[in-house]
Amino acid sequence: MTENPTGPSHPATGLARVRTLPPWYLLAAGTLVGGLLGGVYGVVEPPEYTATSYVVAVPTAKSDPATATGFAQAYGRVATQLAVLGDAQVWAGVPVTTLKSSVRTETSPDAPMVAITATSTRPDLAADMANAVSRALTRHANDTKDATRVELQQFARATKPSAPSSASPALVGLVGASAGGLLGGLALLARPRRSDEASGRPASVPGPALAGDTHGAL
Repeated sequence: MTENPTGPSHPATGLARVRTLPPWYLLAAGTLVGGLLGGVYGVVEPPEYTATSYVVAVPTAKSDPATATGFAQAYGRVATQLAVLGDAQVWAGVPVTTLKSSVRTETSPDAPMVAITATSTRPDLAADMANAVSRALTRHANDTKDATRVELQQFARATKPSAPSSASPALVGLVGASAGGLLGGLALLARPRRSDEASGRPASVPGPALAGDTHGAL
């Protein structure tokens, strides 16, 4: 039984198809797809707003600035603990879990100040959360000021942000296009080269020399 010469041939594999693509195709396709995905994400994802309030540790008459700076570092760590956030949720009007995921603090080793930053998709809520946490932290700190000899005071209230802090859709699209172009370049480097196998000819592989051939040559 003979094979049908007109029958279907083996379908081209993915690697064989990649070999036939022009070099610029992968770069262009990766850039285009990455830019589209990034742009869509930037449009669909709601913008985020950030607001920051500041509190400052002030030494009492029986303390010194170095002590106040040290307690400011401690207050920065305490601000996101449940004891403080439990009171702040009442003034912010959001659950503790929301405050836990949306509020962060920053301190400086050279200044007795704590920055309390809140992020939200609503600009007014971002300011409310930052102010609520700073208010709760100030209250807890001043409950023990006779023992710590440090008083916590509000330095600046958070205000409603006028512009989002997250990246714009255009910027997200640009980042996506850059990432897609990079992936396309990596795929281009990993692209198989044309070989005898691509042209249908078996590659010639030298075999081990036989002993008889060696004696005949001699």
